[in-house]
Amino acid sequence: MLTQTTTRVLEPSDLDAALAVLDRDPVSNAFVTSRVHVAGLDPWRLGGEMWGWYEDGMLTSLCYAGANLVPICATPRAVRAFADRARRTGRRCSSIVGPAESTAQLWRLLEPSWGPAREVRAHQPLMVTDRMPDGIAPDPHVRRIRKDEMETIMPACVAMFTEEVGVSPLAGDGGLLYQARVAELVGAGRSFARLDDSGRVVFKAEIGAATPLACQIQGVWVAPEYRGTGLAAPGMAAVLRYALSDVAPVVSLYVNDFNTPARRTYHRVGFQEVGAFMSVLF
Repeated sequence: MLTQTTTRVLEPSDLDAALAVLDRDPVSNAFVTSRVHVAGLDPWRLGGEMWGWYEDGMLTSLCYAGANLVPICATPRAVRAFADRARRTGRRCSSIVGPAESTAQLWRLLEPSWGPAREVRAHQPLMVTDRMPDGIAPDPHVRRIRKDEMETIMPACVAMFTEEVGVSPLAGDGGLLYQARVAELVGAGRSFARLDDSGRVVFKAEIGAATPLACQIQGVWVAPEYRGTGLAAPGMAAVLRYALSDVAPVVSLYVNDFNTPARRTYHRVGFQEVGAFMSVLF
């Protein structure tokens, strides 16, 4: 029995306790929860370690330490403990991302040793809906991408990622990891697009994280020459319909606060702001 405040790397036997923490905020924690549902807590399958913070023997906070460093239901004391562990292990992640308050505290503690960051996005509104919008018909041309259409969807995925993150996902390993992730979503039936008459993607989005309680739309992109032509809102409504009918009862996304057109579109489709994320990009 752990009787004091302490952190440790969780093991597969800690799965139920970890899920109980994750389920306290199913929307904010959808990304990590979806991975844990698939991989459990085995670090090799999970793609990183899950750190646990205990108070009086109870697991109360988590931190996922993989390609991203993600504080989960993290109290200020837990964040300090996670920052200490992260400093000792050194930076292995490409970003820190999570609820804005705990992520900001974590970055304040890590910046002296891990900084400078390539970019800090301090306020990314977290938006949620549980119903279809009134007055916006889903685009009937938005459909699931098939497994034999990887060559069709990949250029749009690479363009979206490069525009959003500021670096190409093809750097480093030639894009093998990124291509595998896109293929995983296509194979799961969670990649959607509208193609023009020449077979080129003009709108796309994915349902990235998916749990029984909530899912998260990501990678929303409109081809530059089609922006401002009214594709985004009906396209989002189409993806939202798939998400609500096939995946989860609550659908979320988070968006950069400076992306005014996207925020306007999401509001039109019925998404409401319920909080904020923060991202630190290296």
